[in-house]
Amino acid sequence: MEAFGTKLVLALFLPGLLVLFFTRVTFHHIVGLILTLALIAASVYAGYTHNWLLYAADALSLTVGFSLAARMVKKARGRDQSEKETVE
Repeated sequence: MEAFGTKLVLALFLPGLLVLFFTRVTFHHIVGLILTLALIAASVYAGYTHNWLLYAADALSLTVGFSLAARMVKKARGRDQSEKETVE
């Protein structure tokens, strides 16, 4: 049961953090989401995830991470626009 608890905690936090990380690296939140989904699909295919509760936790974390990543990209693009306007 201890292994399931660890998997659940990781499923709640890791996918969201991966979306934020990949968004930060690629500068696009949809690419970050797709790369994270590919990693989760590979782990499901390999047999590491086999419970519907873990799938739901992954989905929740992906949703929160995508929301935060979209906000991060929007804020960065707004800051870039304001910097361009002050230079001109």
